[in-house]
Amino acid sequence: MIGGFIVEGPGPKRVIIRAIGPELTQYGITNALANPRVELHNGSGASIATNDNWQTTILGGIISSNQVSDIQNSGHAPTAASESAIIANLPPGNYTAIVRGVINTVGVALVEVYDLSPRASSSLVNISTRSFVQTGENVVIGGFIVQGTGIKRVIIRAIGSELTQYGITNALNNPRLELHNGSGALIATNDNWQTTILGGIITSNQVSDIQNSGHAPTAASESAIIADLPPGNYTAIVRGINNATGVALVEVYDLN
Repeated sequence: MIGGFIVEGPGPKRVIIRAIGPELTQYGITNALANPRVELHNGSGASIATNDNWQTTILGGIISSNQVSDIQNSGHAPTAASESAIIANLPPGNYTAIVRGVINTVGVALVEVYDLSPRASSSLVNISTRSFVQTGENVVIGGFIVQGTGIKRVIIRAIGSELTQYGITNALNNPRLELHNGSGALIATNDNWQTTILGGIITSNQVSDIQNSGHAPTAASESAIIADLPPGNYTAIVRGINNATGVALVEVYDLN
């Protein structure tokens, strides 16, 4: 599983990146990844940090000292010792967090990025996850949190066919996107971004806004939703039409 994020602004951004597995069992996930390992790569693809078991710091790259105390004090320490975490002070740029199972084990896992310096001059302006979309409960689920006191305007995208230009041979041809609020209620949906599906928080045609956002999908079969969201927790779910499977990307861009 590959999670991407973008730091924008004039200064560094302090974040914690987590790879969660066993903790998911309390939410009914029976096939959670028992021992996830996380790698952090910069925009050029170079590995700049890695961790396996958050209570043991792996020195190297941008990690120059023991991080256990900082992770414990961050408010985001994993609950299982076998889960992984990295704290990083990152200059503006593109970053990728890769989660693998130790000894090639498989299972359901969560890759996350939390902003530890929300008052800094730089911002997290994008977060994305690329993974294999299956059927039933084994779909791709992207979560994000809006903080603050005001409304945040975002675009959420479900990308499939566009991935073929990056060497993905089994891309999901026709991804469908759902947006849920913190209580789990469905508040918006889209299948094929050039056709707006009215309902929930979507009250007017969005095609022009998506085109003007700078983040319009390249394939008509891909999906997108623009939403003005109050502070809270949100979940974007990507499924294949007619239970199709394949690799897809779910992502959120900050339009403010």
